[in-house]
Amino acid sequence: MGKIKVKTPLVELDGDEMTRIIWKEIKDRFIHPYLDITLEYYDLGVEYRDKTDDQVTVDSANAIKKHGVGVKCATITPNADRVKEYNLKQEWKSPNGTIRAILDGTVFRKPIIIKNIPAAVNSWKKPIAIGRHAYGDIYRDVEISVDGPGKVELVYTDASGNEKQRLLVNEFKGSGVALAMHNLDESIKSFAKACFNYALSEKISIWFATKDTISKKYHARFRDIFDTMAKEQDAAMKAAGITYSYYLIDDAVAQIMKNEGGQLWALMNYDGDVMSDMVASGFGSLGLMTSVLVSPDGKYEYEAAHGTVTRHYRKYQKGETTSTNSVASIFAWTGALAKRGELDGTPDVVNFAHKLEEAIIETIEGGEMTKDLLSLSTAAKKTELDTFQFMEAVQKRLDAKLK
Repeated sequence: MGKIKVKTPLVELDGDEMTRIIWKEIKDRFIHPYLDITLEYYDLGVEYRDKTDDQVTVDSANAIKKHGVGVKCATITPNADRVKEYNLKQEWKSPNGTIRAILDGTVFRKPIIIKNIPAAVNSWKKPIAIGRHAYGDIYRDVEISVDGPGKVELVYTDASGNEKQRLLVNEFKGSGVALAMHNLDESIKSFAKACFNYALSEKISIWFATKDTISKKYHARFRDIFDTMAKEQDAAMKAAGITYSYYLIDDAVAQIMKNEGGQLWALMNYDGDVMSDMVASGFGSLGLMTSVLVSPDGKYEYEAAHGTVTRHYRKYQKGETTSTNSVASIFAWTGALAKRGELDGTPDVVNFAHKLEEAIIETIEGGEMTKDLLSLSTAAKKTELDTFQFMEAVQKRLDAKLK
């Protein structure tokens, strides 16, 4: 069989530790043998980021802006221990955070559905995608401790130095605490636009949830911006056969537990932080969770939702056998390839990506899986495969599909 031509370069962002080992295996088994593809390569391994003073991360994000689609391996965000371990110049910032800021993107996470790994919530039959607004709120709050009687006020002074508004937060009779939060209209608009772009791309309906009945200015601003965006996208949503719905956050939580899934649940920062973990756990494993960064102008960066699997990497370094789940990393590649094919108008590339995903799911549903999935699977017969045996089993099924 001749190789399938990928018209436009795909931006590849390499990573660290066990996922870096898996990354090379994925390319050797599933990419180069089947695709005539140009990979614009950036090494985001922590040592090369250190060598370039993190310029390579900036360059990789700009490459995604240029070409439109990237695929990223999991990376280390170094703490003090990592600085010592790798002899780094400093504790470099999260590559994901840097790329997200340059692309002005929103991260969407979605579980991979496998029949013999049932969701913990019986009603969940389809994947629930979570879109989290990753700016502001409690994550950029300003807090103070109040040690005695007095008042805390919220004051707005304009750029000319004129006091425009002063509100009493609380008249304290004794000790307590207070905080202030903020957000930006432009950031909220970018988040809303990315959510509608993602929903239209995936052809799934949107739920958006806040508590605007209580927060009549802060939360209400989010709702107003989403409502306006929904009106602007009405024709596109009707053409795609999807809808937009607003819920109070407590109602949304109650409804999601009874819903079959299959929607994008767009959430403010804290709510998204909490609910994405609930959904990941409810569907089984971070090893079965995809992640894509979407910019308001339609740039995409795909990756696995999990980290670099350090514990397995330590075993690998000692020459010991590992049983690391590669599913989410492979799905990062298939997601990027499918999007690349969609944007290029090359259905054979999209078809290849889908067949690789099918081969993965059928391998697990056939009872062959890595150790982390054994206790979750309801398969009658289960075989534990190591890191490389699993990918070999997937490749056999892929070859059969392609023939």
